[in-house]
Amino acid sequence: MKKTLTSLLCAAVSLTLLSLACGEGNPPQVPQPLEDGGVLWTECSPEGAAEDCSQGESCRFIASYDRYLCVRACDPQAACEHPDAVCCPSADTDGEGGSCVPNGGCAPADAGTDDAGTDGGSTEETDGGDPEDGGSTPDDGGTIEEDAGTEPDAGTEPDAGTEPDAGTEPDAGTDAGTDGGSETDTDAGTDAGSDAGHTNIRVMASNLSSGNYQSYDPGHGIRLIKGVDPDIVLMQEFNYGNDSATDIRSLVDQIAPGFHYSRETGAQIPNGVISRWPIIESGQWPDPRVSNRDFAWARIDIPGPRDLWAVSVHLLTSSAGNRNGEAQAIVNEVRSQIPDDDYLIIGGDLNTDNFNESCFATFRQVVTTAGPHPADHNGNTGTNRNRNKPYDQILVDQDLRQYQQAVVIGSNTFPNGLVLDSRVYRPLSEIAPVQSGDSSASNMQHMGVVKDFLVPNF
Repeated sequence: MKKTLTSLLCAAVSLTLLSLACGEGNPPQVPQPLEDGGVLWTECSPEGAAEDCSQGESCRFIASYDRYLCVRACDPQAACEHPDAVCCPSADTDGEGGSCVPNGGCAPADAGTDDAGTDGGSTEETDGGDPEDGGSTPDDGGTIEEDAGTEPDAGTEPDAGTEPDAGTEPDAGTDAGTDGGSETDTDAGTDAGSDAGHTNIRVMASNLSSGNYQSYDPGHGIRLIKGVDPDIVLMQEFNYGNDSATDIRSLVDQIAPGFHYSRETGAQIPNGVISRWPIIESGQWPDPRVSNRDFAWARIDIPGPRDLWAVSVHLLTSSAGNRNGEAQAIVNEVRSQIPDDDYLIIGGDLNTDNFNESCFATFRQVVTTAGPHPADHNGNTGTNRNRNKPYDQILVDQDLRQYQQAVVIGSNTFPNGLVLDSRVYRPLSEIAPVQSGDSSASNMQHMGVVKDFLVPNF
């Protein structure tokens, strides 16, 4: 039932007095109850939730405050209505929902055990980032090999003279401007060079942020990308450090020194593209269903007469209908802007529950979506943390699909492409510096996806 203003004020006073009486260690202040079609949050008890909470709310234990509060449901992909609330993933919804809780009240169960102190604390998690397992599941079976302070190429200094101007337009200043011809040291089975008139192009879809701030700071995602030596990376949640031009340049150089990149501007969890070859044009198309990111595209000057357009996308978890609407918006932009003769890749985090979703039929207007699909050593095509949903994809047009080839890394061959899960990949030495626990790190909700193409230079 809806509470009166007097009841709301009493509830707020009760929360304050209880906190003082218990002598808690100064937890973040719980905002005053607000009237917004009901109380945003009020103290409650699980047994009396129906009486304590307003319609549309549920009673949830908030560990940071050591008490139960009435909270509203939310989409982990979108911010809560009130600025002092954050959408915290719910452990019992398989990553499909969350609750608006007081700022600072969303903390994973294993916080502090995963590269503690490396998150930077600069990016407030107002978007749940489509977490699987509620974003707070303890790491599986203690298999993570902790590695605080051992990020690859940690000592690589960015070239101050090649930093993009943070204030420039997305297709002007976000390209690193360095020579993309430099080779990485890791040999994961591709040399990206010309061979008898052809160029091998390894593409990776990467929503591989981890930790508490949807960032690559903890280093797990950096290792996973570096380990398979891609030529083009479709990045989601493209955050690092304070997200300055210097920080992003440092992230790219840790993955592949000297590579070019573009990254959308004005986004909380931006998409972007990293490329071995020069990015000659880039920008972003608006996402009609969410406000904290868009669709980032880059036109890449690969060897040969045809350019390659890479579109990095991150679709909503909220519903298949919303994802289909986003897919149609992308298709419309592709048809209006990309030449038919150029190659096209659309990839990243689609958040799709299965291959029968309507967005695949919509994407089929401009790219191929039919299987067989990439898989891991066990033939599993799932790319979420639980490995039961095809969240992440690399979809290409028919012109490029005809040149797809098996992904070969060391002694392993993946005929249809690779779903990279460090928990099952063997031997790990083939994808150094990857560690076995990287794919089960705190808030690592996705697996990387890799496809190879042997493209003619004529």
